[in-house]
Amino acid sequence: MPHACGGRPARGGPGEALGEAAGAAAVPVGVIRLPRGPEGSSRGFAPSSPRFQALGAGGAPEQRQRAALRERYLRSLSAMAGRRVRFAMHERVSVAAVFGASDIDVLNFQVSELQTPLGVQKEALLRCSDIIAYTFDLE
Repeated sequence: MPHACGGRPARGGPGEALGEAAGAAAVPVGVIRLPRGPEGSSRGFAPSSPRFQALGAGGAPEQRQRAALRERYLRSLSAMAGRRVRFAMHERVSVAAVFGASDIDVLNFQVSELQTPLGVQKEALLRCSDIIAYTFDLE
């Protein structure tokens, strides 16, 4: 008999999705809660705790610096839109394409007219994890 999350038997057969069976009961899901904060009303860790410090929770100057760097990076992505971009990829592969967009998590780039060593692709998605560096002209 198939099992749902948490080791409970599922309501349907192997080809039946959970929750679609007639009269299927909802399977309860446990909730993980963070420990209470030092003041007792919030969840999280005291800013002075070693764990908080180890997680890289820096002070305001570091946070402002990270925010400024992220803003510069996002502005560079905006400036790339519609421009010819050269990408240096792993395995010493170089490709060029017209940059279109990035997903919200900046995990993929959508490009057009991708010129690869094997030919030209009209449209493509490049995984950012495969890209070592990219350059473009600001003309």
